[in-house]
Amino acid sequence: MSLFSNRRSQPTVPGYRHALGFPALPQAQIYPRFLPVGDAALTVEFGDAITPELNEAVVGLDIALAASELDGIIETVPSYRSLLICYDPLEISLPQLVAELRRLLASGPPMRGSVRTDWTVPVVYDPPYADDLPEVAQRLGLTEEAVIALHTGADFQVYTVGFAPGLPYLGGLPPALYISRREIPRSQVPVGAIMIGGMQAVIVSIPLPTGWYVLGRTPLRPFEPEREDPFLFRAGDHVRFRRIGAAEFERLANLDSDALLRQVTVSR
Repeated sequence: MSLFSNRRSQPTVPGYRHALGFPALPQAQIYPRFLPVGDAALTVEFGDAITPELNEAVVGLDIALAASELDGIIETVPSYRSLLICYDPLEISLPQLVAELRRLLASGPPMRGSVRTDWTVPVVYDPPYADDLPEVAQRLGLTEEAVIALHTGADFQVYTVGFAPGLPYLGGLPPALYISRREIPRSQVPVGAIMIGGMQAVIVSIPLPTGWYVLGRTPLRPFEPEREDPFLFRAGDHVRFRRIGAAEFERLANLDSDALLRQVTVSR
């Protein structure tokens, strides 16, 4: 099955389809769905689950749309299973936009080429940076070393970036590390905290409160307003974690952003 097609049973969404000249929805609907968001935005939904395949479809359309340089597109926001497209209705109408999107989708997934970034993120899993590692190991019936091995052995995919500036939500957490959130949230965790919760992982971009579990910390800073590009991660990137010691963490943390990025493994 193409990444751009996914059959699921969905209820009919009235109104907008008639305005676009579409026939009524059948009981068994075929994704993607085109859903207006006000009068200047459109959401393209690819499914109703969180999966790598659906997210690849979202990112693929985002890449294809950017490459098309279509007039009237203001901004796009990829998420787990849908792409939000903000547009200028004075430059392109909703029916025209949907027609162009269908054309792009019919062309199939674009080549990722140099768009995707593969990151190897250094992480210290030792005290005092691994606040919740002992509790996670105890709750999951694993040793701390086993938790670290599972975490560093996984290939994570950036599903979406949000909640806080530059904060990447990572899919690909091994099922053995699935864990419910903390009963008592922490009032604040620092930039660079590496956390897990549910079936996902994140890299903290600004100090924030959280109910997720802190396994370690990276010297990388996902969001720095003074950088030419303030955001390190993009939807569709892949991330692997590399264990480092406390001394190496301190050395890297004392580097400026450019020097730090030169010393971490990034393949584009």
